[in-house]
Amino acid sequence: MPEPGDIAAHLSSPKQRDEVLELGMWTFLSTEVLLFGGLILTYMVYRHADSQSFAEASRQTRIVIGTINTATLLTSSFCVAAAIQAGQAGAAKAVRGLLGVAIVLGLIFLGLKSVEYLGEYRDHLVPGIDFEQSGPHVQGIRLFFTFYFVATGLHAVHLLCGIAVLAIFLRCASRVARNARYLAGLRTAGLYWHFVDVVWIFLYALIYLPGRSG
Repeated sequence: MPEPGDIAAHLSSPKQRDEVLELGMWTFLSTEVLLFGGLILTYMVYRHADSQSFAEASRQTRIVIGTINTATLLTSSFCVAAAIQAGQAGAAKAVRGLLGVAIVLGLIFLGLKSVEYLGEYRDHLVPGIDFEQSGPHVQGIRLFFTFYFVATGLHAVHLLCGIAVLAIFLRCASRVARNARYLAGLRTAGLYWHFVDVVWIFLYALIYLPGRSG
């Protein structure tokens, strides 16, 4: 039986409530796909027009940090998925532990990204603030790093929001054994976290890998 106040007056059942919640998240994520999709499409157009410049710029990124961050986010997504499974089994302690690990991994990602940003600032690779490059590909390199900071900055903001959401569910994890609404919300939060992870995988491939082979 649902708890009093769990179901809004216009909803007929907990199942409908959960479906509406999930649909709302998918609708929100579709707008996020348009945002990041537009950025990626713009990147691809300019990269096609000046592939040599973009390859040279990509070689100046810190692929070791990027790779570690990719592994970090993939692991955090596994933890969130496992937390959802634990929640369905009523294991509140496991939910708290797994969400805690996911949050820590998200913070590690942001910390490493900050180290990366600092290194790029010291290397004079920040357009509009401190950008000093020379050679025939300077305009293409500037364009690449403009995309880099806009895209990764937006991703970092989304990740920070995801960390805040997971922290709320971590704090309320004691409800897992008795509140179906908590579980529905946790599943929806998991969708958002996995989306942020998928976006990073695309950014990793676009930013760090071009120009590395051969």
